[in-house]
Amino acid sequence: MKVLIADKFEKVGIDGLKELGCTVVSEPEVKAEALPDLIRKMDPNILIVRSKKVNAESLRAGTALTLVIRAGAGIDTIDVAAASDLGVFVSNCPGKNSIAVAELVIGLLLACDRRIPDQVADLRQGRWNKAEYSKARGLYGRTLGIVGLGQIGREIARRALAFGMRVTAWSRSLTHEEADRLGVVYAQTPLDVARHADAITINIAATADTKNLVNAEFLGAMKPGAYLINTARGSVVDEAALQQAIRERGIRAGLDVFQNEPAAATGDFMSPLAQSPGVYGTHHVGASTEQAQVAIAHDVIRIVQAFKTSGEVPNVVNRLARSSATHVLTIRHRNRPGVLAHVFGVLAGAAINVEEVENIIYHGAHATLARIHLDGQPEADALARIRHGNPDIISAELSAINGRQT
Repeated sequence: MKVLIADKFEKVGIDGLKELGCTVVSEPEVKAEALPDLIRKMDPNILIVRSKKVNAESLRAGTALTLVIRAGAGIDTIDVAAASDLGVFVSNCPGKNSIAVAELVIGLLLACDRRIPDQVADLRQGRWNKAEYSKARGLYGRTLGIVGLGQIGREIARRALAFGMRVTAWSRSLTHEEADRLGVVYAQTPLDVARHADAITINIAATADTKNLVNAEFLGAMKPGAYLINTARGSVVDEAALQQAIRERGIRAGLDVFQNEPAAATGDFMSPLAQSPGVYGTHHVGASTEQAQVAIAHDVIRIVQAFKTSGEVPNVVNRLARSSATHVLTIRHRNRPGVLAHVFGVLAGAAINVEEVENIIYHGAHATLARIHLDGQPEADALARIRHGNPDIISAELSAINGRQT
C-alpha cells in the first residue's frame, strides 16, 4: 500500500507507517497547485495532509486513491463532497490537538490583557513605558465566554476555571445538566455569550452555517473593551466588522487564523486586520506543538493500520449516516462461490439497488449470513427466484427497515 505524505509529518509517524509495510513517499514542500501532478505521478492509495488544500482535481488525479487523512481535526481544506462522489474516504484526527490549542488560547488571552507583544516591541526599540503597560484588567474573576464547547472548548474551560475565571458557554449539543457537570454557565445563544462575557473564545467548525458568525451584531453585543480570541477558522469572523469594533469599541483580538491565509507554510501575508493595533496574531499554529503532532502521528498510524488490515476507516467523516435503504434482505447460505452473484443478479433485474452489505461467516466456514440493505421492496416473484434459483441458499427473508416482516 502506497502512502503519499504531502505536508510536514513527524518522523515517528513515517517510521510507524513503514513498519506497517507501507511504501511511504514524503513530499512536505509540494505546493497545493502541484499536488494533482504529484498524485498522478505517484498514484498513492492513501494521501496524508495537514493544512494542504486537497481539491477535486487532486482527488481525481489518482486512480488508486481511496483514503485521504487530515492529520488534524478540521477538514475544510479538503473537498469532502468531491471525495464522496469519487468513493474516496476522508478521515481526521479529532481531539489530538485540543490541549495545544487551549494553551494558545490562554496565551492570546494573556497577550490581550497584558499587551505582551507591544511591551516586547517597545523594549526591543529601546523604549521603557511602565506607566502605560501597568494598565491591565487582570483575568481573575472575569467571565470567559466559550462559543463551541467541544474537546478544545472543554480544555479551555478547565484552564480558565483554574485561573479563577467564570465561564459561560454555548454549544449546539450543550445541555443544562452537562453545563452544571462542567462547572460552566449555560448560554442559550452565541449572542448571550457575547453580552455577558469579558472575553470570548471561538471554537467552532468552519461550515456554511458558521460563516461570519462573529459579525457586526455579535461584536455590537460584546462589552466595550472586551477580548475576542479566534483559533478556529478565519471564515467564522467578519474581518471588516471586527476592524470597526476594534476602532470604535476598543475590542482587542487574539487571532491565530485569518481569511485568505497563504496556502504554503511561508510567504507574504498583507492583512489589514493582522496589522491593526489591538490585534495580537499568530500564524495558524494552534495545533503545532511537538506533543500534539506526535499524538496525531500515532492516530494516523492507527487509521492506516485499520484500513490496511480490515478496510475499516476510523474517524471517517464522509460515510453516510443513514442510507436510503428501505428493506433488509437476509440470506443464509452455504459458503460457496456464486451465491451472492445470483442474488445481486436477480436484484439488478428487478431494478433494486444494493445500498449496504454485511456478510457474516459462521464457525467452521461452511455457512454464512448476508444482510443486504435495499432501496426498495422486491416483488414476490423476485424473492422466489432468489430463494429457489440457487441450491446453496438455505433461506431468504425480507424485512422492512422498521422491522415489519415481508
